[in-house]
Amino acid sequence: MHKYRLVVDLQLFNQEKTEKATPKKKQESRNKGQVAKSQELPAALILMLSFASFLLLGDYYKTHFNSLFTDIFENWLTMEVTITNLGDFFINVMLQCLLVIAPIMAIVVITGIVGNVAQFGFLLTNETLKVQLKKLNPIEGFKRIFSMRSLVEFLKSLLKVTIIAVVVYTLIKGEWQTITSLGLQSIEAGVAYLASLVIRMGITTAAILLVLAVFDFIYQKYEHAKSIRMSKQDIKDEHKKTEGDPLIKRKIREKQLRMAISRMMQEVPNADVVITNPTHFAVALKYDATNMEAPIVVAKGMDHLALRIKEVAKEHDVITMENKPLARALYSQAEIGDSIPADLFQAVAEVLAYVYKIKGRKHAKK
Repeated sequence: MHKYRLVVDLQLFNQEKTEKATPKKKQESRNKGQVAKSQELPAALILMLSFASFLLLGDYYKTHFNSLFTDIFENWLTMEVTITNLGDFFINVMLQCLLVIAPIMAIVVITGIVGNVAQFGFLLTNETLKVQLKKLNPIEGFKRIFSMRSLVEFLKSLLKVTIIAVVVYTLIKGEWQTITSLGLQSIEAGVAYLASLVIRMGITTAAILLVLAVFDFIYQKYEHAKSIRMSKQDIKDEHKKTEGDPLIKRKIREKQLRMAISRMMQEVPNADVVITNPTHFAVALKYDATNMEAPIVVAKGMDHLALRIKEVAKEHDVITMENKPLARALYSQAEIGDSIPADLFQAVAEVLAYVYKIKGRKHAKK
């Protein structure tokens, strides 16, 4: 019973999403349009730049407002009402209104694009447009309404309303005496003062909201990273899909190793000499003065493989020589098919000279 509970606990532990998302998981999430983004950041930037445009383009707005109302109150009120005149009137009013709101529309579009691209880069996906039936599930909808995210969004909205109220109240309270005396000033001076007060309120509010938006973006990154966390089992499954089953890969590597050893053993009979240390290492060398600049390693092995190389060499009358330091050096510094290192030329040359001397004696006896 305890063993069964232990197995269940281990399975549950492996299913807990406690691991950071892998790069593949992050990319899949991004392809689905699931990225860390704050809606507050572009909104705060738009608010800030819109009020800044009132401050920087005050003459532009003033000119077009004056042109609009001048045409209405001086020219169009006394015009003869006909179908042609009404058409011209509406076209002119629409054109003047477009000229007034054009800077704000440009700010909204450009800032909205740049504000989102700055958060998660350029991204085009149609995944968010697909119909997802699970969103129609009333139970899931109920869970979303009363989730922690909904609570956080509610608190953010409440905080924004509170900030706006405090800013408006503070500024109006500080300017209350001036506001109550506006009746004693000219219309132009009163309008200019109210416009400057509204711009101050807007910029102050936008600056505070921008700071909050930065913190909201950090929070959204944390929530996104949390939402795409993976379990240990998820990582194992992903690794199997991308890299293949480790068991199969191990079998493939073992088969490749066996094939490589088999090919290497086929070269041992063609070697001129096998150098040993004498039990742990064995290195087979071959040298053809007409085709090679230096001797090459045709086979090498350690422990059991070294013993096998010596057995094959003995079966095919390949001379075996014991030289502990040379065997170790060749094994560690040269790979199969490589020429021997330059610093070992002298030692190998002496060995080969001795081998050729022995072979010469054998031929002489024959």
